[in-house]
Amino acid sequence: MNTIRLEHTFPEVFANRSDLSSEVWQQDITFQKGHLYLVEASSGTGKSSLCSFLYGYRHDYQGIITFDGQNIRNLKVADWTRLRQRHLSLMWQELRLFPELTAMENVLIKNRLTGFKAKKDIRRWFDELGIADKENARLGQMSFGQQQRVAMMRALVQPFDFLMVDEPISHLDDQNARTMADIMMEEATRQGAGVIVTSIGKHIDMNYDQILKL
Repeated sequence: MNTIRLEHTFPEVFANRSDLSSEVWQQDITFQKGHLYLVEASSGTGKSSLCSFLYGYRHDYQGIITFDGQNIRNLKVADWTRLRQRHLSLMWQELRLFPELTAMENVLIKNRLTGFKAKKDIRRWFDELGIADKENARLGQMSFGQQQRVAMMRALVQPFDFLMVDEPISHLDDQNARTMADIMMEEATRQGAGVIVTSIGKHIDMNYDQILKL
């Protein structure tokens, strides 16, 4: 997949708003593979909705969203399954991890489905992210910032053309945020993927190709 395009797209909940001012909603916007984007937003402007629309998790929007020219409203369940396995990856703002499993188990549960990364590579990420001592800790016993790092690793253990990262560093200090950004971009560059990062405040300092105000 090479392009994601929004054509006059906006959440249905905004349908009666006449004061909508956005560089994304109700515009014609194209996200291209191999490029890095930052979508800056205020709370309540639809940041997480955007990610949910692009991932096919929600469909309560007006306008058109296309992948390589194909309207995603025409995609079947099997199409979405294939896209999420091979072309789209998403790190959710709310993380969506399993608190009863260990940190390593949360990453491996997805990696076993994809077979994409060797366990030694995942262990290297744990070490670089400063949570090597948390591999066998239950996720529910870890801080939210530590859980964010686990969620990012889980998002990376699959092939993707586009990686969407929703509010990735809200609970991280600058050093951990930098390390997380480096690992994320190293993997995205290796795959030639596009990356869409969203933020309502503190964001990863990277060389974005385009910054859009939601």
